[in-house]
Order: sequence, then C-alpha cells, then structure tokens
Amino acid sequence: MTPSPLWPTDDPPRQGLGLMRLRDPAPGTAAGPDRDPVAVVHAALDAGVTLFDTAEMYGNEGLVGRALAGRRDEVLLCSKFGVVWGPSGRFDDWSVRADRASVLRSCEASLRRLGVDVIDLYYLHHRSDETPIEETVTAMAELVAAGAVRAIGLSNVTVDDLRRASAVHPVTALQEEWSLVSDAAEPFLPALAELGTTLVAHSPLGHGRLSGGGDTPADVRAALAGPAARLDATPAQVALAWVHHQRRRHGRPVVPLPGATSTGHVRANVAAASIELTDDELTALDAARAGSHRAPA
Repeated sequence: MTPSPLWPTDDPPRQGLGLMRLRDPAPGTAAGPDRDPVAVVHAALDAGVTLFDTAEMYGNEGLVGRALAGRRDEVLLCSKFGVVWGPSGRFDDWSVRADRASVLRSCEASLRRLGVDVIDLYYLHHRSDETPIEETVTAMAELVAAGAVRAIGLSNVTVDDLRRASAVHPVTALQEEWSLVSDAAEPFLPALAELGTTLVAHSPLGHGRLSGGGDTPADVRAALAGPAARLDATPAQVALAWVHHQRRRHGRPVVPLPGATSTGHVRANVAAASIELTDDELTALDAARAGSHRAPA
C-alpha cells in the first residue's frame, strides 16, 4: 500500500464537486446570480470543498481555470483525458485515445486551458480496447516525473485494469459510480483496500434520479422519505448521506462527487455530508436499494 501524494491514504477530502455541467450562459442570455458558474465554484470553495473534478471532454476547462483564478492554492484540481468526441456531436459518438502521444498531448492542452502548471490528480477517463493500460499508465507516470501531474487516477476501467495499472505506478483514486441506484463501484472494493486506492464516487445522486425526479424507484423513494422528514432534509440530501456512510461501513475512504448547477445545490450537498442516519434507516435504504436492482419478473 503506497501513501497518496495528495492526502493520507485513510483521510481524503470529505466531498468533491463534479464540474461536468458547469457552463457559461448561452450567448445572449444571463445566468441568475445563484447559477453563475463562477459563483457556483466560489460557493463550494467558501463551504470548504477542496476537490474539483473536470475533464477535457466536458469542454469547460477554460471556464474552470477562470473560476479558480486567484484561489488555486485552495484546490485539489482533477481532470481526465482520453475520451474524444466524434464529428457528429452526438452523445454516443466518442472514442478513446490513450496511447503515449495522446496522453502527453492531452495533458499539455489541459494545463494550458486550465491556466495552471500542474494538475493534482489526472485520470484516464475510460479504458481503451486498443492501447494496453500499461502503456497509458507509463505515460501518466512520465507526467508525474516531469512535475506536470501530482498523482494519477482511473475511471471506467475493470478490476483487472486497476491491478495492472497499479503494478506500473501507484493509482491514487478510482472514479466509479456508487449510489442508491448503482452498485458499479462494489466489485472494486477488495482491490481498493489492497492497493490503498481511494474511491471517488461519481453520480452519487444517480444522474439526477435521486434528486426528486419522477424516475426514482418507488422503494427507494419511500425509504428516503422517513429520514428526510426526521431531519428536515431533502431526499437528495439523504441519498448523498447514504454514500458518505459507506466510508464508515466499509472501513475505506469514499469521496462522493456530486455535481451542482447552483449555489443552493452546492450548499445542500455540503450539508448532506454532516447528516447522521440511524442503523434502521441505513438498513431500510439498503433493502430498498437491493430491490431496485432486481430484474423484473
């Protein structure tokens, strides 16, 4: 188990901010004060959030750099490379470029757009079927040695990929989905414990399914209602608190990475980190979660 260069292995940041949806207003429009993208980032900083996560495919690294200008030393800045949009612009039109030349080129471009000298945590965004993970991680290790990157992470990979990558260079973080409607992270837990890699749980609100929308599974919605009423919290806050509780229950660091499009969302998400759920509430949420994953009869 190799200590992380970013944080003690057992004490990573409590919660991050996913920046996938951070956007400048469309031309000719103006965002309200609570939805101004710079205000959203500053609200998170002011609330004590230190880990900020973007990616080259999000198309907003320049905006992120502007939002963090003057406050860079308060931030663990994360970005991801490897996913490239196709010419159609469709959401399903993308490919992965993870060869050595692409890794080095992507990092140079991200540093320029972000306006920084170093990226704290640099992820491979998605595994490649063409490039062996060893080649990709060797190139990432070159970036660490050159001082362009402080630590490396992986996202959208397999457990075998994680182990093979870790044999080349320590992997500080694995980013995978974990929520009341997704158990995608759970197969990785034994390897994460063995390797000393931190789980960064993206989409802890299930891509919006747990944010109060109508597509929340009925059992999960019912299980969220009781704690929400007891705590005077929203169901989304309770759902996010469930992810926070997994750190204690599994004895491993877990960093939830909710997104936010308003300063109010930021404050609500930060407040959720302090919510204490009872054992009975956790048991009920676990049961509802298991039911939501069952295939229809």
